[in-house]
Formats: sequence, structure tokens, C-alpha cells
Amino acid sequence: MSQAPEKIRCDACPVMCYIAPGQTGACDRYANDAGRIIRTDPVVMLSHAMEGGQRIVPFAARDWDGAAVPADTFVTGIGAGTTYPDYKPAPFIVSSRVDGADMVTVVTEAIFSYCGVKVKVDTDRFLGPEGAMVRVQGEPVGHVTTAEYGSQMLSIGGIHHLTGGSKAEGRITCAAMLALCNGEAVEMQVDGGSSLVVQAGCPPIVDGTAERRMRVGCGSATIGMFASQWRGLVDEVVVVDDHITGVVSEHQAGKVLGWEPTGIRIKGHRSTPDAISGSANRVSAGEARS
Repeated sequence: MSQAPEKIRCDACPVMCYIAPGQTGACDRYANDAGRIIRTDPVVMLSHAMEGGQRIVPFAARDWDGAAVPADTFVTGIGAGTTYPDYKPAPFIVSSRVDGADMVTVVTEAIFSYCGVKVKVDTDRFLGPEGAMVRVQGEPVGHVTTAEYGSQMLSIGGIHHLTGGSKAEGRITCAAMLALCNGEAVEMQVDGGSSLVVQAGCPPIVDGTAERRMRVGCGSATIGMFASQWRGLVDEVVVVDDHITGVVSEHQAGKVLGWEPTGIRIKGHRSTPDAISGSANRVSAGEARS
């Protein structure tokens, strides 16, 4: 009778997984390779990536001379280390000197159970009420949060979804976050609201229709941007918006330009000289009389 392959214990984190040969631990970062614990993801270093001809993203802070480690840059250690809490010393501790100051970088890795992402959906359409559950493959992964600058906002992840629910909920939440952060498309459903597909850098698809445009601002913001162009062309401009409707003759921009009052009064939330507005959604401008 053959004996089952022996599992070995990984001590990289407090979970202390027993890992069978050819398998990974619960974190998917460490595996049993013929009786030896190895990392499944290599530590990525810029100099190695350059030598291997991998895609390099230029440094955004300043012009980059192409050096693997610019003289005025300190090590961040992204992608290297062990898991939290680090009762074991981090395997990478790097010292350097920047502008006469001693710099020490101790590398760790963040655990996903604490993480979340905020998704800004550039759409005018109503996705669902604030607080409504957002689901992926039927599992709750987050909720609709407060709109910002005219865009709808989703909060995805967090400890309650990643580790506080069922295993399926945790796995799907984690997979959705990874996909979003890696620029992949994710299909979502809002309870009592819309179905949507979101992907970084791409227009959202809401209820099967891809967005083609977004408003530039609420009625007040639109008048502030374009009042000078309208001056002399029309007698009045009303910018209708579901947040703040603007009437150019009573807007502060109109007052500054010397726009004569027309007597037009609009019911609802208006932008007046003493009102403070934020951004909103839909923009439609029209002239009262020519």
C-alpha cells in the first residue's frame, strides 16, 4: 500500500497551512515544490525586468534617464515580503541614503481581507439607491455609495465581504477586486437597480447600453464655464439639470458680465449668486428668446 505524499507546514503567516506536494497554501503565495516551500509569484525588481525585456512604465515624477535605480529614488519593496502579521522578520530589509538621510525599507505584504476599492462609474443614469448591495455572480461584493462629481460611486470589498461571509462570497469578492485593479471587465448587478459592466479606462455598460458621453457639470458649473461665449448671442440661457438648474441672468457669472435680467424664474434647485453648487449630471442648454 503506497503512502500518501507528506504535507509540509508553511510558516510564512499565522495560518500555518499544511501544503501537499504540488499544491499552494490558502494565500496562493507559497507552494510545496517537491518538499520545499517556494513563492509562487517572483519578486519583481526593475533592474531584472529591464534585463529581461519586460514592459517598463517610465517614472512619472520626473524625466527618467533609463537607469535601473535612479540616484534620488529609494526602494519601496512593492511585491516582496511575507504576510501579515509579520512575527517573522521580513526577508527584504534595504538601507540607502537619500539627500544625507538614512532610509531603511522593511518589506511586507498587505492582506486582502482589509482591502477595498472604490469604483467611479461615469454615467448619468441611476444605478441604484445609496446603500444598495452590489453583486457579482449573485454574491454580495459591496454597495452603492454617495455620488461624487456627477459620477456614480461603488464601494467594493472590505473585511465583511472578504472574510465575514461565505467562502463563495469571499472568493468572488477577491476575484472581482483583482480583476478591477488589473483593468479587466467585471459584470455587476445592483439590488433594485441596474446591471452593469465596469472596466478601467472604458465606458461603463449600463443595462446593456454603453455610455457615450458625460455631463461637464451641473447647471451652475456649466454657466460658469460658458457664460462669456453665450454673451451677446441670446437673451437668456437656462441649463436644466437634475441637481442644480442654472439661469444665466441670475447666476453670478451673468452678474459679472452685466447680463440684463429677463424675469424668467425656474422652480426647483437653482444656482443663484449666493448659492454654492457642486457638480451634477445632465446638461441641456436652450435660449428663452432670440
